[in-house]
Amino acid sequence: MRIEHFAINVGDPIKMAAWYVTNLGMSVARKLDEPPYMHFLTDSSGSVMIEIYNNPKDEVPNYAEMKPQLLHLAFISKDPSADQAKLVAAGATLLNETHFEDGSHLAMLRDPWGLAIQLCKRGTALL
Repeated sequence: MRIEHFAINVGDPIKMAAWYVTNLGMSVARKLDEPPYMHFLTDSSGSVMIEIYNNPKDEVPNYAEMKPQLLHLAFISKDPSADQAKLVAAGATLLNETHFEDGSHLAMLRDPWGLAIQLCKRGTALL
């Protein structure tokens, strides 16, 4: 089996989808312009997809209050320092940045809605 998508209930899927497309290089694979405003977003490889939507019947988690290690979206980045500067300029918040002896470089941020996103440059690629 392969994962089709990972779904996240958010407060403003329309604005969030636009931000992810503009700032993280994602593309809209499918969307619904009426409630629950689902947006299926693919990454630049076209093989990984997330769904963001708003279902008011269910709780929208307070992502900003969650520890980033509890839930985060991780993106491969060739240059985490440059990418984090771009994301911060677009409204993200930098939480921390770590360099490892093996050459790995990780940066943890929060998007403008509080969801943790991580930029990963691995010394040895995981995928």
